Amino acid sequence: MALTGIFLIVFLVVHCYVNANVLFTNGEENFNKAAHFMSTNALVRIMEIGLFAGFILHIAQGYLLEGANRSRRSSKYAVTAGNKTSTWYSRSMALLGTLILLFLIIHLAHFWVPSRFGSLEPVTYGDVEYHNLYARMKDVFSQEWVLVVYLLGCFSLAWHLLHGFQSAFHTMGWNHKRYTPLIRNLGIGFSVIVPLVFALMPVFLYFGWELPIGSLTLLF
Repeated sequence: MALTGIFLIVFLVVHCYVNANVLFTNGEENFNKAAHFMSTNALVRIMEIGLFAGFILHIAQGYLLEGANRSRRSSKYAVTAGNKTSTWYSRSMALLGTLILLFLIIHLAHFWVPSRFGSLEPVTYGDVEYHNLYARMKDVFSQEWVLVVYLLGCFSLAWHLLHGFQSAFHTMGWNHKRYTPLIRNLGIGFSVIVPLVFALMPVFLYFGWELPIGSLTLLF
């Protein structure tokens, strides 16, 4: 559970970096080029298989772990300690994970499936033709219900990460009196910043906002 969680955290960093391009004035071209690279590069496509395996393993392990925890208790506690011994989000990881799973299914249907198997309208930069995934995003996020669903998904992701980030490192035994507070603070920052960037993306596209500076530099 911890290993697949850390693997997915790394994926979130890359995904967040690429998607953040849509927030900037010149982000459309960079985003479409990045999406093209992700869908055509052989190494990335192989890694994509590993990514899906990571998601499936993490989800399956989560439900198995939740089932095992429930089976160890034949009855509910007469009195619960509530937030005195644990946070509500640490006790609700299965629920938050389920909400994220539903969000993931919608996300794949909106973007991954059309990008890989559908026919997106083309756009040309120089002499190269790309799928205009940016235009697809603008179209999808023009719908109010989609905007609400994505914001709820990002909200659930933030709370899921708030417990999962630190818990993954703790489970791996990477504890030290000097570094554990650093990991905790890094986890809090990560749990806020990454979901916030993801949440800003549909908001910016819905309202037509752009940051008046150039886009991020692509690493490929």
